[in-house]
Amino acid sequence: MFARHFIDSLDFAHNGGELHGVAPLSEMPRLLDLLAIPETAHESGSSGEISFFVSGLPNVNGKPMLEVTVNGACQLRCQRCLGSFTHPINLVSRLLLARAGEIDEFSVEEDDEVDSIVAEKRLDVLNMIEEEILLSLPFAPKHPLGDCKPAVELTQASKHPFAALEGLKNLSGFKIK
Repeated sequence: MFARHFIDSLDFAHNGGELHGVAPLSEMPRLLDLLAIPETAHESGSSGEISFFVSGLPNVNGKPMLEVTVNGACQLRCQRCLGSFTHPINLVSRLLLARAGEIDEFSVEEDDEVDSIVAEKRLDVLNMIEEEILLSLPFAPKHPLGDCKPAVELTQASKHPFAALEGLKNLSGFKIK
């Protein structure tokens, strides 16, 4: 089982803390729901893993911030052909730490490259990493153009758009004119 890491986010940032490791995707339940992996992989925990590095530092204005770097890959389901494909995860997020009442002020005055989160005394690092991965995933994942394979090969008869209606005419009790 994976040992979860918890940090005091403000203390971690002020002291220039660093944390790195490898986390199995099987420990991220919200992400697992989006992955194209067999059910046996959910149970066995062989759904893959990611490496992460979290560091605390001040931003240009001296406010506490976390920098989160995540690398790895996951299997997503293509929305065109429903096949699975490997999606690389290579992200760097900068998260400005704000006290609960300051979060709205930070999001207005700071730059668009940096997101703001509420500083916590007991921040679950794996939850934060999972959230950053979820935010980085495409809304409708797809293979690159030309890489999709059709889920079902269409026969010559079923290529016609009204081929299914032909079958309805032959049902007993139905008369289509």
